[in-house]
Amino acid sequence: QVQLVESGGGLVQTGGSLRLSCATSERTFSTFIMGWFRQAPGKAREFVAAIAWSDGSTYYADSVKGRFTISRDNAKNTVYLQMNSLNDGDTAVYYCTAGPRRGGSWAGTGRYDHWGQGTQVTVSS
Repeated sequence: QVQLVESGGGLVQTGGSLRLSCATSERTFSTFIMGWFRQAPGKAREFVAAIAWSDGSTYYADSVKGRFTISRDNAKNTVYLQMNSLNDGDTAVYYCTAGPRRGGSWAGTGRYDHWGQGTQVTVSS
């Protein structure tokens, strides 16, 4: 069974940093795109960032560009999301996701077949 397990969420003050981790159980993800989405209460799930396992290509939402960094460790089958300069707008449940690399946008939820259970990030002022 394919599993994506997120960790690293928590409570942080405005301007602080957190690093989220997503451990994967499936080696075939080496041909996939790994993504992070988030969902705040009462809002739709939104794209945050994505990375291709094969060559490390990345893509970011404009709202996090320059503050967040997505990376992967192939040996550990783990994807990371380093989040800096956090603000109230970053408060949400963050989900790790995986889907096959193919043409089209990396930012749509429909591209991704596998989802983690989510981890809460709360930014307080």
